[in-house]
Amino acid sequence: MTSPSVQSPPSDVRRLWLGTYPAPGTSSGGGEGVWRVDLDVTAGRFDGARQVVATASPSFVALSPDEGTLYAVGEESAGTLSAFRVEAVDGDALELLATLPSGGADPCHVVARPDAVWVANYSSGTFTTVPVDGAGAFAGESAVHPGEGTGPVTDRQEGPHAHFVAPTPDGSAAWVVDLGADRVRRYRVTADGAGVEPAGTAVALPPGTGPRHLVFGAPGTPGEGFAFVVGELDDRVHVLALRTDDDGLLAADAVTSVPACVTPGPEGVGAFPSHVALSSDGTRLYVAVRGPDVVAVFDLVRDDAGVRLVHRSDVALEGVWPRHFAVLDTAAGDVLVVAGQNSSMLEALRVRSDGGSEPLASLSLPSPACVVERRILEG
Repeated sequence: MTSPSVQSPPSDVRRLWLGTYPAPGTSSGGGEGVWRVDLDVTAGRFDGARQVVATASPSFVALSPDEGTLYAVGEESAGTLSAFRVEAVDGDALELLATLPSGGADPCHVVARPDAVWVANYSSGTFTTVPVDGAGAFAGESAVHPGEGTGPVTDRQEGPHAHFVAPTPDGSAAWVVDLGADRVRRYRVTADGAGVEPAGTAVALPPGTGPRHLVFGAPGTPGEGFAFVVGELDDRVHVLALRTDDDGLLAADAVTSVPACVTPGPEGVGAFPSHVALSSDGTRLYVAVRGPDVVAVFDLVRDDAGVRLVHRSDVALEGVWPRHFAVLDTAAGDVLVVAGQNSSMLEALRVRSDGGSEPLASLSLPSPACVVERRILEG
């Protein structure tokens, strides 16, 4: 008697793009570049890792809305922004289209919009917009917007430090998170979508916060109407209540904050939150914290007073100095892919419903700094 065949579940493979830093002990331009790797979620392994293009210190990358163009900053004192055409040849190849000055020193974040690319330049504190055409190529003069202000942490807040930029949920404005000035700067997007105009401050944070990354709550979830920003210098997550101001633009008030994690770092090492993101269903908040080397998991709980962050767990990481992570929405729950910068490790872990986690895969890869999922695949 022939036993019935057992069919394997369909494979769930995700394509990831990775930005990197120079390897520890080497100078910028010493071989780092943009990497491509697949994560087989079903089998629990990374496959096909390779450096697709060599470029100096591409610490952050972003895909155009149609995913046909990849943008990479060059985090150096003479900052750059490069555009690469994504080609579906031998997996995904990159063809350099152009490289421009980033409009400042040490660009550390890039956002791709339908009509423009936005860049945060850390050391100079400048925010740059570059128009793009329908194919994702640079298509006009860059505009550079200076920052201003200082903070009480004199060795880190001697001037403005633009660290992150995000479009507001309605797309009408850009919010620039300024670590040096303890505020979120605001810019109104022009009618053509290609430029911005300065529009004051969206929210001021407590002195010494050192705001780094920000995420808006998702519609239809407990976080709707709120945003969440991590303070690199005060090791806290700040809850921002959104409102519309007299100019008709989105603004916010800082209403409360909680520690970014409960796990202490090694003796003599502080805790430095890096990236913050929502779970795929918008009901949880994930915060990567360097030093303790964990991802903290918070539930978003709505009550009459607004939204509360309820700490569920600190997920211990195998890698060291988690600079950034991507949240993958899978049938079995969220999978986090974490860039362990100082350990030169990429690791994937599955977050359980109770806030705990299970390791899924790990990979040795030189100084990963940014993880971006390619959501549109050929075939």
